Amino acid sequence: MTWIAVAVGGALGSLARHGVNSLLQARSLAVQFPVGTLAVNLFGCLVIGLVAGLLASDRLVLRTPSREFVFGGLLGGFTTFSSFGLETLLLARGDSAGQATLNVAAQVLGGLVAAWCGYQLGGRSA
Repeated sequence: MTWIAVAVGGALGSLARHGVNSLLQARSLAVQFPVGTLAVNLFGCLVIGLVAGLLASDRLVLRTPSREFVFGGLLGGFTTFSSFGLETLLLARGDSAGQATLNVAAQVLGGLVAAWCGYQLGGRSA
């Protein structure tokens, strides 16, 4: 049941991400900055933080399939940046500031390096 919840949530999250991104990018054609991606990532971080805070304060109760639907599926499909934001926040709140900093550096710098490597590999002629 959990796998189905994640799959359905992921499909809905991906559709929502594409819709928001397309709408915002279409409205800002003169700007090359990825406004849609920024909006999706920031909104995803806001929502995942809100839901996690509600759960932590017992103001919201979700059973495992529902949690997986929301976190792994819906928000995971909408943006994995939201998971990154929450995990980094939890590390920092748990007296692991060094690990939080390492996570930011590894994710951001590592992601840029990996994207560059992939781009270089993909751009090579056979």
